[in-house]
Amino acid sequence: MTTNVEARACCRIDLAGGTLDIWPIGLLHRGARTLNVAIDVEVNVAMRRRERGWAVVQEGARIDVAVRGDLLKSPESALVGLVAEHFDLAAVEVAVRSASPRGAGLGASSALAVALIAAAERLSGRARAATADTVHLARDFEARLMGLPTGIQDHYPALLGGALEILHQPGGEQVRRLAVDLDELGQSLVLIYSGGSHLSAANNFEVVARRLGGDAATTERLASIAAVAEAMARRLDAGDLEGVGRLLTEEWRARRELAPVVSTPAVERVLEHGIAAGAWGGKVCGAGGGGCVVLLVPPASREAIIDRISALGYEALRCRPSAGGLRVS
Repeated sequence: MTTNVEARACCRIDLAGGTLDIWPIGLLHRGARTLNVAIDVEVNVAMRRRERGWAVVQEGARIDVAVRGDLLKSPESALVGLVAEHFDLAAVEVAVRSASPRGAGLGASSALAVALIAAAERLSGRARAATADTVHLARDFEARLMGLPTGIQDHYPALLGGALEILHQPGGEQVRRLAVDLDELGQSLVLIYSGGSHLSAANNFEVVARRLGGDAATTERLASIAAVAEAMARRLDAGDLEGVGRLLTEEWRARRELAPVVSTPAVERVLEHGIAAGAWGGKVCGAGGGGCVVLLVPPASREAIIDRISALGYEALRCRPSAGGLRVS
């Protein structure tokens, strides 16, 4: 019997087409897709059997309960509780470590859901589920916790690694690896933590509600985001990173018009100084309202741009694209 399992999953940088991954929004825009890249900022889950009781250890805090259902009473342990309930896990201790700042907009909560599911599968002796099944289960856990519709884009890079195109089609999404060279992409990526937490679920729900209500401006801006994502996929396949950078800025303009609260003075300051220092373009990560900003820059200017923005008091997160997906041991 397996008694100890460790699972590691990658966070991601979303490049274009966010919000379109929330059902059924992508289906309302023919050819809609979401693009992202896994990065070596990881979430680690260590799960071990114990004689009695359940425990969750995260960021120096520990929650111990005698009854499994009590895990659902705390936001810090509720996801573990849902996974333990679904897989009917007996007494376990779960230790969570994340290299992502809290609220960074890098999909860490979804990477955590993926890692928890994989660890629970192994500990309970079940066969590894198909990728799409794991994605949909993780999405549903998150929706149940938040009481809001949630998307699927964060889970695929956590499972598969690499740069991905998620095409939103009737009957289910289609996932394709983009042809971009990950090493070259890494030489141009700059990731800056602007401070504060992003507002993912609330921002997205407002946009989804307006789109389903037929709001013309929302529909037009989501169509613009879908068109940018389609163009960016071609640029990534061709290795045209300068073109990708310019499209990042175009996507950001449409997203800022879609929901002005996605921006903050800190986000605008990072983008302004990055562009002034020579970045090709950039955008906020996730649904905005804080968190991280991604810039694409000429490789020769990368360190100078990082130094300039760091001098403003913002943290550069040193990361690279990751080709590896979920790892379970």
